[in-house]
Amino acid sequence: MSEATAPQERGSREKPLRDEASGDKAFETQIPRPAGEFEVLLITGMSGAGRSHAADCVEDMGWYVVDNMPPKLLVPLVDMMTASASKVHRLAAVIDVRSRSYFDDLSAVLSHLDDLGVKTRILFLDADDGVLIKRYESVRRPHPLQHGNRLIDGIHEERELLANLKERANTVIDTSSLSIHQLSTKLYEALLGSGASTVSVHIFSFGFKYGIPLDADFVADVRFLPNPYWVPSLRELNGLDRPVSDYVLSSDGAKEFLAAYEKAVMVAVEGYAKEDKHYVTIAVGCTGGQHRSVAMGAALAQRLRAHGLSVTVSARELHRRQRKLGEA
Repeated sequence: MSEATAPQERGSREKPLRDEASGDKAFETQIPRPAGEFEVLLITGMSGAGRSHAADCVEDMGWYVVDNMPPKLLVPLVDMMTASASKVHRLAAVIDVRSRSYFDDLSAVLSHLDDLGVKTRILFLDADDGVLIKRYESVRRPHPLQHGNRLIDGIHEERELLANLKERANTVIDTSSLSIHQLSTKLYEALLGSGASTVSVHIFSFGFKYGIPLDADFVADVRFLPNPYWVPSLRELNGLDRPVSDYVLSSDGAKEFLAAYEKAVMVAVEGYAKEDKHYVTIAVGCTGGQHRSVAMGAALAQRLRAHGLSVTVSARELHRRQRKLGEA
């Protein structure tokens, strides 16, 4: 859990502006976002307590993360993102003693963000001195405040510098006895809640004749259902069209399969949340990936959303087909 010493800007995890089903870009009127809808999370704490891992986890949750940022730059960055109608509305900044020459500015910056109406939270990571010493010895790196002295001297100086910030923190996590997976669970609980609600699910349909996907956690085969392709009036439609969807879902065994699969997925999702796995991919396949898999994937998504899960849906073969039509 050692910290990187070089300044680093982490990539944004924004969702692309492309509709996976149609392949068309979703153009929207760009309206500046009010400061009150913007969130800032400060990730701070003792060096070696897990800030780098916390930053990675927060980025996975959809935050735009900037590492080793001088506090004074927070205000203009927030101003820029709100004024430019950026799709980024959650900014996480790793603040630590590496920016100590700017550290005294932090209180004034936080007060200014409060005046702007920006929601600001402070996450503080801590660990016992003995644990920090072992972590630094394991990576054979000096403490940023060691200055050629003993490691414990740097740790004590850092504690003094961070004492006031720790008192102001909204969340304090002691990582002394936590593995990186346990720390991830603590972070998800602090920022998103606990249980299945912390797991994001992506469902995509595919055609077996075009290859089985390699990146799926689950693969459902719905070729046991009657194929709408052999119904002349449905052949040129796809599983997103109501006639095809009604035909597939009213077939013998369709609802029973969905109910059983829904139950199995929810059992797994609950377990995944406990094991620090927060992204699940479900592939639903039929022969050509146009009718049955598309309709069943959409129906499964609806059922999982009813449990409070965040679910996205795409159709691999439909996307490929429409892209070819667009190129023709």
